[in-house]
Amino acid sequence: MTPRAFAELVRLPAALTVPGDSLAGAAAAGPLRGRWFAMPVASVALYWAGMALNDWADRDLDAVERPERPIPSGRVTSRQALGVAAGLTAAGVGLAALAGGRPAAATAVALAGAVWAYDTVLKDTAAGPVAMAAARGLDVLLGASASGRTRAGLVPAGLLAAHTAGVTLLSRGEVHGTRALTAGIAGGVTVATAAAAAGHGRAALPVALAATYAAGVGSAQLAAVSSPDAGTVRRATGAGIRGMIPLQAALVARRSPLAALGLLAAGPIAKAASKVVSPT
Repeated sequence: MTPRAFAELVRLPAALTVPGDSLAGAAAAGPLRGRWFAMPVASVALYWAGMALNDWADRDLDAVERPERPIPSGRVTSRQALGVAAGLTAAGVGLAALAGGRPAAATAVALAGAVWAYDTVLKDTAAGPVAMAAARGLDVLLGASASGRTRAGLVPAGLLAAHTAGVTLLSRGEVHGTRALTAGIAGGVTVATAAAAAGHGRAALPVALAATYAAGVGSAQLAAVSSPDAGTVRRATGAGIRGMIPLQAALVARRSPLAALGLLAAGPIAKAASKVVSPT
């Protein structure tokens, strides 16, 4: 497997949207200290595992709809993809357990279970967006679990879960397009999430970051309402994935403005990298 094939298999640019989950959870639980910094690495490992597993589960469908993907193009075998998924899952759970003990291990196992359930069973069902949202919410709670205060991360977990549900719902139209109503629902979720994130911070920086999130994601989703074709939906989905970064930053800013601003630096990198390797 070449580095390029691996990057495409795990949607490498999209991984930049993951560390902010555990950072938001850790910030909600208290000062950023101790071993919280290990959780973003565990989160990325589990995210990459999910992406590899997704391609393994979709290998027959991709052979028809996306033959350029690593498995149908012959650059990665299905056995390799499944091995990558299993290995990264074990690495993510193991690292979380070492860094955060039993609470973190339990959260990581739940997160891994949600990821595998979504990719192998739930993705094409009505429960698909809910399962994906649960995985993102659990990723936030993984950050809070590093300090043993998992419940403290419930608010940011809920907001990022809501955002993820909207993006996942819309992403189902990436190949064949969607309905204007579906795009409108995703846009409504974005507006509500931004309002809650701004209110959660009650300070200038969180409000500004929440507004940045709403403008970037909402405008792309509004375009999908007007033209719900596959190309517009793919662009809106990409904007939704990248938009997690300013949303995460808004949630972090209440506790650590410097960390929030540092998190924003991942946004331009993710956007540039997505021109080389697709995040969807």
